[in-house]
Amino acid sequence: MAAAVRRTAAVVVAILTPAPHGVIFIERAAHLRDHPGQIALPGGSVDPADGGDLRRTALREMREEVGVAPERVTILAQLPIVSQRRANNFDVTPFVATVDPGPLTIDGTETAAVFTIPLAFIIESLQSGTVIVGEQSVETYILDFETRRVWGLTGHILRRFVEAWNDAANPLRAAVETAFAP
Repeated sequence: MAAAVRRTAAVVVAILTPAPHGVIFIERAAHLRDHPGQIALPGGSVDPADGGDLRRTALREMREEVGVAPERVTILAQLPIVSQRRANNFDVTPFVATVDPGPLTIDGTETAAVFTIPLAFIIESLQSGTVIVGEQSVETYILDFETRRVWGLTGHILRRFVEAWNDAANPLRAAVETAFAP
């Protein structure tokens, strides 16, 4: 039996520069084939027009899903690839970026809602746990915020982000905090 083909994608842990430094999330549209209604970071599959540049993929997807022009985004870091094994066979490259003030608008074809979660809440509240999917128990990282639950691949990406944030040897935190300085 042939191995499943791996697909490539990029997402952005997009942090708004004004306090309380909300991280942008989307709720995927209910009609989508993959993960309908789930909470995700802006991002998606590589497109041939991206020329193999994962940063370009991430910025294109941010514009499509939440209406953020690339000129408002400063990519500060790239986190290690997170591989999705349970479904869809994606290798996802997460980028960490700051986003200058401005409107967030949704593309109703892909996105049902856009919202933010304060950065400090993510750092303090992300935890490991179990989610029941159908009849399976899935060990994952979970973030409950108001009426929404972040888990699965997005939870794992957030875990990588929090680990990098809390690692004194990693330059991520200093880069983000410097970007917040007036």
